[in-house]
Amino acid sequence: MKIIEHSYSADLSWVKHLANELGGKIDGNFILASENIQTGVRYFLEIEEGIVAYYIDAVYHKNLHLIQKNTQTDFIGLYYNLTDGEVSVTKKNHSYNVNRWNYNLSTIDGTLVTDYKVTAGSKTYALCIFIKKSIIESIAKANNITIRNLNRITDPKKNTIIRFDRMSNESYHLLKDLHKLKVGGPVFDLNLEGTVHMLLSNYLKKLSTNRIIIQTVNQADLNNIIAIQKYLVRNIDSHFPSIKLMAEMANMSESKFKSLFKKITGLTSNSFFMENKLLKAKELLENRELTITQISDQLHFTNNSYFTSKFKENFGLSPKTYVKKL
Repeated sequence: MKIIEHSYSADLSWVKHLANELGGKIDGNFILASENIQTGVRYFLEIEEGIVAYYIDAVYHKNLHLIQKNTQTDFIGLYYNLTDGEVSVTKKNHSYNVNRWNYNLSTIDGTLVTDYKVTAGSKTYALCIFIKKSIIESIAKANNITIRNLNRITDPKKNTIIRFDRMSNESYHLLKDLHKLKVGGPVFDLNLEGTVHMLLSNYLKKLSTNRIIIQTVNQADLNNIIAIQKYLVRNIDSHFPSIKLMAEMANMSESKFKSLFKKITGLTSNSFFMENKLLKAKELLENRELTITQISDQLHFTNNSYFTSKFKENFGLSPKTYVKKL
């Protein structure tokens, strides 16, 4: 296992050292790592003073142990991680699996030392946002978002921020849309900036509502709910299964299943299924291989009118208008 010791910060002072540790170099806004370690894209962009985005879309060819020790500590890192494979973050003797189906949103204080282990063969798609704590306060005030005890939250002498959570479906869809774009250049940079600001807005709304984080959920129950999410996505072309069936699969009562599913995902199971069905419909429209009627039939919508109304409700455009704008 290759060990890499590095740091991050809310400016670009960390980039050169990380590129060297990855056996690579910097080319514009790209970190070109050694192909013996990974292939793919590492892209960094200063969104504005005090906010930096780091975009990773890569396949790992070696087991890596990355030790993050920050020389600047006046920031927090938001790590949106949609990895397919074995990845874990260790902090304070606790290990958390971070990938699409487990903890896919980590918020980690810049003061903390973190161990990140990734297994060879893992495919990582992640967006990291490094933001100065003073900026969090100013963004909240500018957007009229009231957060209880904000001064305490952002004061490193009073609070150290660390939480492992699951991103909302809205955040997931934002990242999926960004993933479709060619990385680099003015168009990508503009979309990256917009995505970062939307994700920060979602994060601040979570803070303002004091949303319960999923560490309060029994690990076995969490694993069962994740299994149902996978089941729903795998069967997205089918009809919505019954609550009774899913509760039995999760080894829970129906009331417990409904409560925990919403607590963990922020959505009811029906809403989760419909949002992912509509996302699949959007991707099929973009491929231009099937007609609107064929897509409606393939995804088992009741009829074209229902498909059109749900699509417009979710994306603001009818399927026909959306195709015309592609």
